[in-house]
Amino acid sequence: MDGQSPIRELKGVGEKTQKLFAKLDIHTVGDLLTFYPRDYETFQKPVGIAQAALGEVCAVYGCVWGILGEKRVRNLHVLNVKLSDGTGEIFVTFYNMPFLKKVLKKGGFYVFRGMVQSRGANKLMEQPKLFSLDDYRKIEGQLLPRYSLTKGLTNQALLKYMRQALTFYGFLPERYSGSMLERNGLISERAALEAIHFPSGREELLQARKRLVFDEFFSFLFMMRKSKDYGRQITSEYRIQETADTVRFLERLPFPLTEAQKKVWQEIRGDMGSPYCMNRLVQGDVGSGKTIVAVLALLMAAANGYQGALMAPTEVLALQHFETVQGYVKKYGCSFRPVLLTGSMSAGEKREAYGRIASGEANLVIGTHALIQEKVQYHSLALVVTDEQHRFGVRQRERLAQKGAQPHILVMSATPIPRTLALILYGDLQISVIDELPADRLPIKNCVVNTSYRATAYRFIAKEVEQGRQVYVICPQVEGAEDAQDGFSGEGGAPMENVVDYTEKLKSVLPSHIQVAYLHGKMRPGDKKRIMEEFASHTVDVLVSTTVVEVGINVPNATVMMVENAERFGLAQLHQLRGRVGRGEHQSYCIFVSANEKEEVMERLKILKKSNDGFFIASEDLRLRGPGELLGVRQSGEFSFQIGDIYTDAAVLQQAAREAERILAEDPDLAQEENEALRRYMETAAENAVDFRSI
Repeated sequence: MDGQSPIRELKGVGEKTQKLFAKLDIHTVGDLLTFYPRDYETFQKPVGIAQAALGEVCAVYGCVWGILGEKRVRNLHVLNVKLSDGTGEIFVTFYNMPFLKKVLKKGGFYVFRGMVQSRGANKLMEQPKLFSLDDYRKIEGQLLPRYSLTKGLTNQALLKYMRQALTFYGFLPERYSGSMLERNGLISERAALEAIHFPSGREELLQARKRLVFDEFFSFLFMMRKSKDYGRQITSEYRIQETADTVRFLERLPFPLTEAQKKVWQEIRGDMGSPYCMNRLVQGDVGSGKTIVAVLALLMAAANGYQGALMAPTEVLALQHFETVQGYVKKYGCSFRPVLLTGSMSAGEKREAYGRIASGEANLVIGTHALIQEKVQYHSLALVVTDEQHRFGVRQRERLAQKGAQPHILVMSATPIPRTLALILYGDLQISVIDELPADRLPIKNCVVNTSYRATAYRFIAKEVEQGRQVYVICPQVEGAEDAQDGFSGEGGAPMENVVDYTEKLKSVLPSHIQVAYLHGKMRPGDKKRIMEEFASHTVDVLVSTTVVEVGINVPNATVMMVENAERFGLAQLHQLRGRVGRGEHQSYCIFVSANEKEEVMERLKILKKSNDGFFIASEDLRLRGPGELLGVRQSGEFSFQIGDIYTDAAVLQQAAREAERILAEDPDLAQEENEALRRYMETAAENAVDFRSI
């Protein structure tokens, strides 16, 4: 059994289970082994209720003193229980678990495990995990992996298949030489895969994770740096000079460019007019004015008689860009002849767009990845701008080059990556930074609170909606069904709020006329697009979502961002989420709700209160997060790393970069005997179209 063996080869996997795995994008045994746990749960010895510390996950063993009652609030079933153990009392609330009324007997003794919170003078737990004492003793002290599941596939079943896969998997020879493993303090791949899924302890888990993160970073950096285009200047066939069009456009804009925008625009003009292809990254916080700089570059290309392309990560954002450009044409008489191209367009609409692009009638093409599909033939593509995403890499550039001459490349990023990491990740790009916000931009007001603030937050949300504004609420999970079998709460943290149940909760507490909808990445593309369009058009007032809204939706009318389980996210990602508000003329607010009240957790989050500067926050994130910190929610989701995180694993990233540079200097073709296994691995990765370079 190898990495390409179908998942059906595992004993017990039938057609039904195969379909469930497919929902998780698991099709082969290799896919299963690299489906890493999202978190780990440690079962500590039960403590007395009096000793249960606020803000921590504890197990308490006590007697059910009474079922205080149950009620239904619209679609939400609420069950309240009182527990006592002689040292104190704690109140327990369960949501949408009505069957527990028959399970829990008054006078019965049980173990309840969950986050201890306070309400006034009382201690409480919400949605804790329930055990008999004997069952809890069987798992006490264990480190148990938990996975992102789909309905119908339990954590226990996935662990069973994982054990089977590891037992029968035919591991390839170790890809790194013994000296390379020793030099970088790495364990073997086999040991790492076994330990990431079945760790004997925290130290072994950290060693496993370090090895797997190193693998991702090293492969990415090695293949990127080995690319024929990396690090060399490519002669440009498009010497684009500034014309009166951009000057007139700037004069007609109702606002002046900031000094930072002017500096970056000067750098772009210089690149496009030079003998070589531009390959530039523009970093800047949301609201810093990156888009207008990109429009200037595209206008300069159009005024020189060439085509430009603007590629966005979502259809909704592509449509917004298209409408913005059409507005510029009407208001300022810009020389754009734009066309929209997205995957959901009808065949007839696409044919019409293809014709306008091929003939050169359209001098600006705006869309999603549909822009680089085979059927698209460009007339004179001179400039490609990619907005708020990093998946346009070396291979995509090669695909565009096959359509004609090498275009200029401009990558826009709202992710404020510290320069030390940006130089590693974007070694083949020139970096520009827009580090200044327009003078008329109102700073976002921030607050960091615990869960007791929710009632106040809900009243504030209702007030903002009454004034015609809109609201985002972010949850780290999609649905409770992911963990409904075991009530999982996650390592060292509170029960994680989920989008589906939270939506029902909000519908029950907010006035009935307020329209609440949810959005998450597991929805069908058409449904996601519909919900985002409804929010953008203000049909929806409150959008409950996962971090899928981190990029790809621009709603200036949204003034409130509320993030549940903020402790589960990195500061840089929280800052990215905050960037969804503060885009319009009204005052905006961000509410970070932490279910973990530990002092160090709250202090870390309060950095977001001190500053709205993304680069400062990213640097603080890098400083505060160590490689020993394992989180259930990815910190830098915009990069295509499966387990590695550029902030948490910054030291490993730097280590992998040094090693890639060393091997490329000493043995670039991996011809030496000690690098033979690594060469075979890299060849296999290329054959299987693993695009480690797709930043």
